[in-house]
Amino acid sequence: MKKIMVIGIAAGVGKTTFSLQLGKILGINAYHLDSLFWKPGWVESSLEEFTSAQEKIMKLDKWIIEGNYSNTFDSRMEQADTMIYLELPLYICLYRVMKRWVLNFGKTRPDVGEGCIEKIDWPFIKFIITTYGLRKEKMAKRLQAFEEKGHGRKTYTLKSKKEIAQFLQEDVYA
Repeated sequence: MKKIMVIGIAAGVGKTTFSLQLGKILGINAYHLDSLFWKPGWVESSLEEFTSAQEKIMKLDKWIIEGNYSNTFDSRMEQADTMIYLELPLYICLYRVMKRWVLNFGKTRPDVGEGCIEKIDWPFIKFIITTYGLRKEKMAKRLQAFEEKGHGRKTYTLKSKKEIAQFLQEDVYA
């Protein structure tokens, strides 16, 4: 477990928090795709910039990359030896997104690009709600494709706060 992808069903599922905790346990830096994608003022990076930033990270011996971002998913999947998928209920994800907004109101979180003041809007909430069910099937296919590549690749699916906490306490990191 040296090159780890942490993906999730939706915003608010806990990818960032989990990645940081796992990184401390393993002594591996966690990288957040949101911080690579978003420029100040919530301006999107070009695909070329975004891909290049990830490629630099993936050249390292060890990494945890957190985030979904379909347009660069396959390149990360090719390099990873472990994929961890978080899937909590929709209501928890929505609650956490709202809580994150309240707690970070007027601030920039460390896991997003500099100058990206915390915000929330209806299109974002609608996106979470309308894609949640579709993502379950998509993520199951991604996990299967990853494992089918073989070479000792391992997937973990964590579907509750209890499972997440247990995973972080278990000795599966050898």
